[in-house]
Amino acid sequence: MRGSPNHRLQRGSQHHRSIARCETALNFLSLSGMFDFDTYFDSEFAEHSRVMTATRDQLAEPFKHLVETCVKAVRGGGKLMFFGNGGSAADAQHLATELTVRYVKNRQPIAAISLTTDTSALTAIGNDFSFDQLFARQVLALGKAGDVAIGISTSGRSANVVHALRVARKQGIVPAALTGRDGGDLVGLAEPILIVPSDTTSRIQEMHITLGQMLCGALELGLGLV
Repeated sequence: MRGSPNHRLQRGSQHHRSIARCETALNFLSLSGMFDFDTYFDSEFAEHSRVMTATRDQLAEPFKHLVETCVKAVRGGGKLMFFGNGGSAADAQHLATELTVRYVKNRQPIAAISLTTDTSALTAIGNDFSFDQLFARQVLALGKAGDVAIGISTSGRSANVVHALRVARKQGIVPAALTGRDGGDLVGLAEPILIVPSDTTSRIQEMHITLGQMLCGALELGLGLV
């Protein structure tokens, strides 16, 4: 029946969907009036391409040094420890997982760990000591001479990353880093160090994960696992 509850419910649902479509269209029109989508889309890819080209041209030798350092460590019974904040924390656990599980194909696991995933340790260290000690405390607990500590910081000025690499160096652990801009406080501390030639955080992060995955692939090859 025309006036039945089901019919009224259906009409109400259609009405709400129509309102939602209108609101979506209005939001799009409002946004499109603020900037040119095509220009934005193209400019993002253009900047990415420029940074990618500069990274390829400038970081071949530092990248080779990092690969050789990591291969030596793993062959000697050591491990790789990754850490960073925010998006860099996500990169750290991503890369450690690629190594302990697999990257290209099934093979023997590569010893690696992310210091960004244990919420109990992270909150306890932050609460009982300080946020600056977040990774240094774990490096002291888990690291040993011959390991490689790989700090990831787009600015090179993340205090907890810098402190952890200082502690690593004192413990005979190789302090390595992925960073950007001018390298910040990691210059002269981390070696090997890969400094992405950009001041844009998002572009630096894009190169970090690219270089990180290249590292995983190079380690599989360098260790003769694939």
